[in-house]
Amino acid sequence: MANRRRGEVAATLGGERYTLCLTLGALAELEDAFAVADLAALGARLGSGRLSAEDLAKLLGAGLRGGGHEIADESIRAWPAACLPEVASAVAELLAATFGEGGENPREPQAD
Repeated sequence: MANRRRGEVAATLGGERYTLCLTLGALAELEDAFAVADLAALGARLGSGRLSAEDLAKLLGAGLRGGGHEIADESIRAWPAACLPEVASAVAELLAATFGEGGENPREPQAD
């Protein structure tokens, strides 16, 4: 069961139930995948409102691995396009759980 206080979300993808979470390791993985220097740059990149299918695959993969599921991005890329609405919804919920909705989450990363 997903614990929203820990940033976890539950998602049903392709008929399977998963827990997604962006742990510190998952966030570090995303900084590397998006070639950004820090969390502020990652937030700016993700907050652009323009995510590609590749972006969704990277975000979903990091979230799944952070939630304890051993799955490679290549496996996610092989999912049928019909899963796109489920994936987009799960990623949006994951980002809201991690960074807050409307920028009002007290857990939002602080730049030093």
